[in-house]
Amino acid sequence: MATISDKAGLLTVINVFTVENPQQQQILVDHLVSNIEKAKKQEGLISVNIHKSLDGTRVVNYAQWSSKEALEAALKSQEFMAPVEKAVEFPHDFHLYEVVFTTQP
Repeated sequence: MATISDKAGLLTVINVFTVENPQQQQILVDHLVSNIEKAKKQEGLISVNIHKSLDGTRVVNYAQWSSKEALEAALKSQEFMAPVEKAVEFPHDFHLYEVVFTTQP
């Protein structure tokens, strides 16, 4: 389960994919979700959350890692990267983040 907290010290990866239509959106969502079990085996992976936009043009992968080093190790793993390579065929914007502020009412 994702923990969004400025005190957690986790690395957040946000990858925004752009698709042309809702059919492509669902194909990408299905691909990402079907490969989560494989990804969960990667040391340092804390959580994966897949979001799809209501207009059918975006898919967001919000993932949390224990550290930048854990992510770098995953990016060097062929087992981890094989399903990722199909997903990144879609135009995407990939960045690393740290949570700096959270609040609740």
